[in-house]
Amino acid sequence: MELGLVAALAGLALLDSTSIGTLFVPIWLMLTPGRPKLGRFGVYLGTITVFYFAVGVLIVLGASKVARHLDNPVAYWVQLVIGAGLFAVSFRFDGKKKPSTGKWQNRVDANGSAAALAGVALLAGVVELATMLPYLGAIGMMSAADLPPAAVGLLLAGYCLVMILPAVVLLGARLALGERVDALLTRISRWFAEKGASMTGWVLGIAGFLVARDAIARLFFL
Repeated sequence: MELGLVAALAGLALLDSTSIGTLFVPIWLMLTPGRPKLGRFGVYLGTITVFYFAVGVLIVLGASKVARHLDNPVAYWVQLVIGAGLFAVSFRFDGKKKPSTGKWQNRVDANGSAAALAGVALLAGVVELATMLPYLGAIGMMSAADLPPAAVGLLLAGYCLVMILPAVVLLGARLALGERVDALLTRISRWFAEKGASMTGWVLGIAGFLVARDAIARLFFL
């Protein structure tokens, strides 16, 4: 398995880790007064991780059927077009437009039942299906690399775990330091509320660059 591919996928996963479902809902849960309840966090993060993995498997199965009918150079050109498209779309995001976060904050309740938190995780995953472009780019890179099924499954699982890593790190800090990190969590939450649209543009732009760079490397240098 190529180190460059793994590094690019890790970068895309970290970009995906900044979405509402994978980072900001967990932060709002952490800001609930009192010690975070690990069981409920486990339900939330586990649900959204399994959801992303399952969606990835379904997409990979469909992409593999298409890839069988394409020569590898054609698949790489398609990947290049996708990467360039993501980069171009990134300029359409207005940094002055604020994302709608109030409805999500109203749904978040760290003291709610496990089923309710699982429902919020699934809802976040479904809503983000339309914007999981870094994930789609990563899946395209895996499909174009013509990897065996076991390697693709391992990469998908690793991608989903890296995607929730920042939330797990912040949760560890909240457990270790208590309310002393609340100011940091509040600043991150406020920054997202103010700069979320601009950040989405940056995420798409970086994702497009990584996807296109991988395609160019395979077409002209490998």
